[in-house]
Amino acid sequence: MKIDGVPYRTIWLDPDGWTVCLIDQTFLPHAFTIARTRTADAIAQAIVTMQVRGAPLIGIAGAYGLALALRQDPGDDALNAAAHQLIATRPTGANLRWAVEKVRSGVSALPPKQRAAEAYRLAGLLADEDVAINRAIGEHGLPLFRALASRKPPGERLNVLTHCNAGWLATVDWGTALAPLFFAHDSGLPLHIWVDETRPRNQGAALTAWELARHGIPHTVVADNAGGHLMQHGQVDAVIVGTDRVTADGDVANKIGTYLKALAARDNGVPFYVALPSPTIDWTRHDGVREIPVEERSAHEVTHLRGVDAGGQWREIRLTPAESPAANPSFDVTPARLVTALITERGVCPASRAGLRSLFDTSATRG
Repeated sequence: MKIDGVPYRTIWLDPDGWTVCLIDQTFLPHAFTIARTRTADAIAQAIVTMQVRGAPLIGIAGAYGLALALRQDPGDDALNAAAHQLIATRPTGANLRWAVEKVRSGVSALPPKQRAAEAYRLAGLLADEDVAINRAIGEHGLPLFRALASRKPPGERLNVLTHCNAGWLATVDWGTALAPLFFAHDSGLPLHIWVDETRPRNQGAALTAWELARHGIPHTVVADNAGGHLMQHGQVDAVIVGTDRVTADGDVANKIGTYLKALAARDNGVPFYVALPSPTIDWTRHDGVREIPVEERSAHEVTHLRGVDAGGQWREIRLTPAESPAANPSFDVTPARLVTALITERGVCPASRAGLRSLFDTSATRG
């Protein structure tokens, strides 16, 4: 995507050929900052602090983190330790483990002196694959929104609600849930996006709104709890979200609050779509509520807010009484029965085991 006319991916190699460059998302939307990481520890910290976030991008960052680790020490112990460290940073998403294990398995049989170069090569291939996957998601999702728009009076805009950020900042490029919306807008379809703020880290208000503004797509930021009201009053034609993990039976783990949007959508007859790249599918799990680990993040994210003041200075404020504890489960699981359809790089399917198997050979995707 482009920022001020300059095309960017969210992660790339510095001209030195080995330093990993990242768009630091903790400064958005108020400042565009690039972080240059040179160690696996730095990549792990970037994932934990959400300098990089979004399941597909986290996976690619983890792959490059393993390459950085092997550049320092290509031995077996260092390889395994770095893989464990990186995978442990975000337990809910499936892409991180998938990407790290792809690189680890791809280099483990090589002589140590060849491992770092091969790890960089594999990470680069995974990054390119992510871009192609997400573009395909956009192409396959576009007809769904064209069909919805065709039912509205001519010239009337299609209103779509999103939750969290599943745009290009959550991937290497294009995004998952936003990719069909970018395609729809670029094809001339009149769109308006309701952007959930997505507490507690406000990825919608800070990141999705920033992306949509730069792409010229009309949008409005709303409080998380406004979605049901908007649906009741006919102001939402569809909901689309991304996901961090999908079970083999179609249950969907996504940012906390997604389940409530799905319930409201079902009650009001609003289509609820989930966009996902195939590495997000966890073929080993079936019951999402019971089997998907939900990351519990710091209570500080709930009790405090960070932003810029009127003078442009970064400030942090406390929202809650100092003596009040807070909990911060970061994801919830939406049962497959509430999902209208899954949008993947291979097409659209029902959120079910049969639906996923109709598009993917599970024996080939377990690795």
